[in-house]
Amino acid sequence: MPPLLRDTTAADLPAITAIYADEVLHGTATFELDPPDAAEMGARLGSVRTLDLPWLTAEVDGVVVGYAYLAPFRLRPAYRYCVELSVYLAPEARGRGIGRALMEALIQRARAMGLRHLIGVIGDSANDGSIALHKATGFREAGVWRETGWKFDRWIDVVLMQLDLTPDGRPPESDGLRL
Repeated sequence: MPPLLRDTTAADLPAITAIYADEVLHGTATFELDPPDAAEMGARLGSVRTLDLPWLTAEVDGVVVGYAYLAPFRLRPAYRYCVELSVYLAPEARGRGIGRALMEALIQRARAMGLRHLIGVIGDSANDGSIALHKATGFREAGVWRETGWKFDRWIDVVLMQLDLTPDGRPPESDGLRL
């Protein structure tokens, strides 16, 4: 069954908080070491929404199994056409096409907003699943920050991937984000 993708609501925060906490405690997609609580996740949702950026929730059979959002890549005005895409899935949702559905929905929204680049910041160069997912949706590798994070008693790389929404370099058609 394909996931239901919809805009995130406050009612999704407990499930989103649990999904993210699992990744903080067991994964390398984030370099956070202590899981934030629902109030902090709500503040993060609010900061994304303040910029009119999308935050989506994926549901299967009425259960939240993942979420994804766009956030500013950097908070300098010249970066206002560039956003970072983040996707998090519950362990049981991985490998079922849900991450790809979320990414494709965000890519469409970014295009509609007149944005130029999407950046994927992937924790761990050994995260083959996330790297493959980014490549499958059109991202290309843009670089690697070697051994920049210390988690689980080891150094972890950060892989940067980039999707060019307007690769011809034409001038922007919108004002970009309000940074």
